[in-house]
Amino acid sequence: MPEGFARIAAVSLPVHLGDVEANEREIMLALERLRTQGVQAAVFPELCLTGYTLGDLLLHGLVQDRAWAALKRLKAHTDGLTAVVGLPFCHEGRLYNCAAVLGNGAIHALVPKTYLPNGNEFYETRWFVSGAGVCETVTRDGLTFPLSAELLFEMGGFVFGVELCEDLWVPLPPSSHLAVEGADLILNPSASNALAAKHAYRRGLLSQQSGRLYAGYAYAGAGFGESTSDMVFDGYTGVFENGRALSEGERFSMSGSLAVADVDIGRLRYQRQRNGSFHQMPRMTRDIQRLTLGPAHDAPLPLMRPLEPLPFVPFGAEAGERLEEIAGIQCMGLETRLHAVHGRTVVVGVSGGLDSTLALLVAVRAFDALGLDRSGIHAITMPGMGTGGRTHSNAQKLMEALGVTALEIPIGDAVRQHFLDIGQDENVHDVTYENSQARERTQILMDYANKVGGIVLGTGDLSEAALGFCTYNGDHMSMYNVNCSVPKTLVKSLVGYLSRCFDETVAAICQDVIDTPISPELLPTSQGELQQRTEDILGDYALHDFFLYHLMDSGASAGKLKMLAMQAFHGVYGEARVEAQLKTFLRRFFAQQFKRNCVPDGPKVGSVSLSPRGDWRMPSDMQAGMWLDF
Repeated sequence: MPEGFARIAAVSLPVHLGDVEANEREIMLALERLRTQGVQAAVFPELCLTGYTLGDLLLHGLVQDRAWAALKRLKAHTDGLTAVVGLPFCHEGRLYNCAAVLGNGAIHALVPKTYLPNGNEFYETRWFVSGAGVCETVTRDGLTFPLSAELLFEMGGFVFGVELCEDLWVPLPPSSHLAVEGADLILNPSASNALAAKHAYRRGLLSQQSGRLYAGYAYAGAGFGESTSDMVFDGYTGVFENGRALSEGERFSMSGSLAVADVDIGRLRYQRQRNGSFHQMPRMTRDIQRLTLGPAHDAPLPLMRPLEPLPFVPFGAEAGERLEEIAGIQCMGLETRLHAVHGRTVVVGVSGGLDSTLALLVAVRAFDALGLDRSGIHAITMPGMGTGGRTHSNAQKLMEALGVTALEIPIGDAVRQHFLDIGQDENVHDVTYENSQARERTQILMDYANKVGGIVLGTGDLSEAALGFCTYNGDHMSMYNVNCSVPKTLVKSLVGYLSRCFDETVAAICQDVIDTPISPELLPTSQGELQQRTEDILGDYALHDFFLYHLMDSGASAGKLKMLAMQAFHGVYGEARVEAQLKTFLRRFFAQQFKRNCVPDGPKVGSVSLSPRGDWRMPSDMQAGMWLDF
């Protein structure tokens, strides 16, 4: 398996009620199929060897003995993988609803259900005894294994625990303690029946518990073949990771249901360490046993999990809602700041590019929400040596269409005078040539803000901050930056979304802004055409934002970043391109912290931020050597 991943399956099979041998065959065949898919751990439904709805027949020794015999035979089919299988098990006269943990030809343990539902359609206490506090060593037929709910299982780079059905639904699920003790994954064999609106609630529980625990969670519910005398079972299966469904099987299927996904164990462990409160929970199961099951077989690539090439950009049915929420955060941040400083005026530089367009749209929405006249927005376009005709035109048209106070202040003469003052040859188009323009623009914005009693609205985005692609004490600086945690790929989506909140004229201008190549516009144009394109210098923002997300979200190594990118961008970028751009990203990211250490305030809109006051603290003289070794 690739670095830090575990391939997990949740399986629901057709139930042959009371026919233990037939259920055994179904599970055996499923295990063979799962092995070919590289599955390392699989969970089957509660009491799957007998059927959940046997009722009083569960008390019969014949049923219990047949289930035990089937379990002994099944263990021979678990080479290289672990299976969690449900059965009734009697020990010292007490009948337990158990999940058996099988692997590499052995019965490793039986985990009894802790919480037994006993209301409405459920009456498990009629047959079973709770496993709470049970910690026994059982020897049967020459096999010795623990019988306990306080167990963790370590298997080739990941640790899992088991809880059964109702255990998830109680105020303090056993999985909470198991996770605090080190479980990366929770496997849940269940027999939860289907009711109107119940699935959404159950799915919410699974999502929330996996998120609360920073864990993977695999759930397998009983399905077709269980008795329908009073209940119907939908056979739902799902694999979750930190609140997100990675894979879900079909409900109400007569042939069964399967959910398979690769859970990112490395990501989960990183997030637990990153979250300061996770390990503050008291360790209530200090005597918990850890069992080592041995290594799992390797799972083949590609990864079996959703892997979006644009992880910052909302997609699907909820995209509009997400974009509105992000824009709402940006606007509320600005509204709050203006209220705090008793401000009625902002100054923003408008280049006709993506970032300044987004900042201007946010400013207009904020002013409208505050009931302030848009004339209090002083939008200034400052054409210089590298300003293109297309961006210049878009800046002018957008300011006019939005009804803000529009100014144009050319910077060419001022920059040339500055070149004379410092002895810079105007024909030498080096970093001094470029940065002098950025700093001149910032000086104008700052001084003009003083003149009108306003604040300078920053426009720089998260991608530029990550790469250090901004001029120190130039566009790097402002009084409040609404774009500071918005990466470039998301800027495009937000500009498109917000533009549609205005009239058709604004929407058309913004679409042309989106379609214009990204450029700092600091080198001279040729017949009005841009000679400088950012992505020709840095590489594609799609890749950079992908690297940034996974570096910050999961603490991924360079090797893992490369592997993820190769899959996410398969057919788009070759290996050489991915590797070269990854090195560019890492070199720039580690070298540019000095710029990030003194950035202005601005709202955090998502889970990834580089604010030195909150999310990311790193010395400015950090060396990147070991991250580049891949």
